[in-house]
Parts: sequence; structure tokens; C-alpha cells
Amino acid sequence: MNKIYKKLLIILLIFFSMHSSVISEEKKIKIGLLVPMTGDNKKLGHLIIKSVKMALKDINTDKIEIYPKDTNSNATKTIQSAKEFREMGINVVIGPIFYESLIYLDEVEEIIFLSLTNRTINLPKNVISAGINATSQLAAIKKFIDLNGIKKTIFLTPKLDYEDEIVKAIKQSKLKIFKHHYYDTEPTKLTKQIEKITNYKIRKQNVKDEIKRIENSEMEENEKERRINKLKKIYTIGKLNFDSVIISDFDESLKSVITSLLYTDVLPKNKYIITFNQWFDKSLLEEGTLHPIYYPSINLKNLNEFQKKFKIEFDEDPNHLSLLSYDLTGLIYYLSLKNSISEINVLFKKKNSFKGKIGIFDILDNKINHRLSFYQIENGQFKEIF
Repeated sequence: MNKIYKKLLIILLIFFSMHSSVISEEKKIKIGLLVPMTGDNKKLGHLIIKSVKMALKDINTDKIEIYPKDTNSNATKTIQSAKEFREMGINVVIGPIFYESLIYLDEVEEIIFLSLTNRTINLPKNVISAGINATSQLAAIKKFIDLNGIKKTIFLTPKLDYEDEIVKAIKQSKLKIFKHHYYDTEPTKLTKQIEKITNYKIRKQNVKDEIKRIENSEMEENEKERRINKLKKIYTIGKLNFDSVIISDFDESLKSVITSLLYTDVLPKNKYIITFNQWFDKSLLEEGTLHPIYYPSINLKNLNEFQKKFKIEFDEDPNHLSLLSYDLTGLIYYLSLKNSISEINVLFKKKNSFKGKIGIFDILDNKINHRLSFYQIENGQFKEIF
């Protein structure tokens, strides 16, 4: 009898052990990570992997497992790795980074991809753009415009490959603009276009005409000389038909546009020069003649804290996508506490908000928008406005 009891006990223990193992496995949140681990962008990929590991450490849970796979920054390798995730039963992935890597991902419709791209047009249905998109940026810009009572805004967009994104974002943000101009980034063509936009030649001719009018007038010679000398110190006469300029450009191209505006006597101290997220580009601090510049971005204080922590942890500097991937790890965990991670499609259709290091994410209908802060660059400093 004792032998039969012992055998039953052993069978029960084996059963409960196996059952417990299955329950434990079901509770695990498996997150795929699609980043470049080889090729030109492998350093970027490895920084993102480290930031996700740091997020896991900070979340302090054993419920999450991360599985990195390589994209090699190309679409063919990306879909190959994605299919491997499908075989592993993974249904949520952070990545890919680049828009060009997304094109085949609708072949693995069982998986939701939280891409770090900021593009939102022509994405596969199972890809959610988690980058700082144009709609999020224009929502913050609209808030700044409303707060300052700005009435006439012109919009400048380079003739590149994201014009449609800008048009869509303007519509979604309900930002009212006076005119939308598209410009060529080639410097000589750019300057001529800015001259036309700002009526520079007419305004410059107005100075010459006014000098000639005074010279031919009957006023006293001393008064003539005084007025003419004063006119010779200015470049243009005439009002501009706008009070702010939004420039959807970055880096050296952005500087070229603002420099062209300066050349046409459109001064930042007289007109609001607003641009897109510049990620606290320190080279802009050194361009004093271009100041003030206004733009939306993530929270600078949180970014600095993250960078310090990352530096201590890994003895290297992170990039901005590292912070975004850090927050996305926390976002997935947060959503998994509200529903089963197996219902990931449902989670991103429901209205949710999540506060991370980067700021607040608003989630609805498979879209992620960011509530951004707003900054002014002036006197060698980044100043937070809201």
C-alpha cells in the first residue's frame, strides 16, 4: 500500500511540477528586439540593447525576457529575423529602427512591431510608429503659437521624402498656417527661394527708392543727410506678411535656411523662428546670430538623468533612440499589467497613457503620440518654456 501511495505521490509531484512550469512560462513576457547588430549601424543597435537591459534592471521583474535579433539595417534580414520570432511565439517586438526595414513585416501579421521610426504613412498594419512623429511635434508647436497669440505663420518644408508626413501632421494637429512653401536644399536655389518668399528684392528696392525720394525732396540739406545716413544702415523697408516661420528641417540644412532668412533681413528677434525637434543639438548653441530658435522636444532634465545613469552603467554615452527604447520596454510591461500580453493588438487599440523618461505617451487606435516639452535656444542655453 505504501508503495502504491509513494508512486501516486511521485506522479502528482511530477504533474504539479510540469503544470507549475507551464504557468510560469505563460507568465513570462517575451519581447523581441529588432536592431542592427551587424553592418554600419551596429553601434546604434548595441546601445539600444544596453538601454533595454537597463530598463529591465530598473523594472526589477523576472517576468520579462528579451530576445535580440539582427536587422543588418535591411528589409530582407529584418523579415528573416521576424519570422524567427514568430516561430518562438513572440508577438511583440521593439524595432526595427529604420523606415526602410519595415516593408515586408506585414508577412508576420501575428506580431506587433513598435518601430523607432517617426514615419507614420504607408506603414504595415502591424507596425506602430513609436518615434517622435510630426503630429506630436506640431501639437506642441500649436500650443506655443496659441500661447503667444501668433496670427500668421508660414511653413517651410524641404523637397525631400517626407512632405506627405508634414501635410498629414498639419491637418491632424489642426494648426492654422498662412502659407506652406517647399524649398530646394541646394544653397544657391534655397537663397533665391527665400528671397522670393520674403519679397526681399522689393523690400531692398524700397530702401533705394526712399533714398532717391529724399534726395529729390525740398527738405533741408542737414535733415536729408541725416535721413539718408540712417537709411544706409538698414537693408530693407516694408512689412512682412507673417509673424512666425516653422522650418521642418534639421542639422546644417536648418542652419542654411535660417541664415538665408537673416540674409533677407528676417531677424529672429523680430519674427518667431520655430523648428522641429533638434534633440538638443549643442552646435546650435554656438550659432548666436540665429537666436532665438524655438522647438519641441523630449524633457531635457529626464534626458540628462538617463545619460548620466547610462554612462555609469556602461561607461559610454547613449543616443536618443536608447532613451526611447528604454521607455518602450516599460510601456510594454505597463500594458501587460492591464491585459494579457497575448492580446497585444487590443492593448494598442485602447486609449492609454504612459509616463516614461521621454515624457508621456498617448496610445489610441494603434498610434503612439508624445506630449512634448518646448524649448528656446538663446544666449548659449536651452531654456524650457513648457
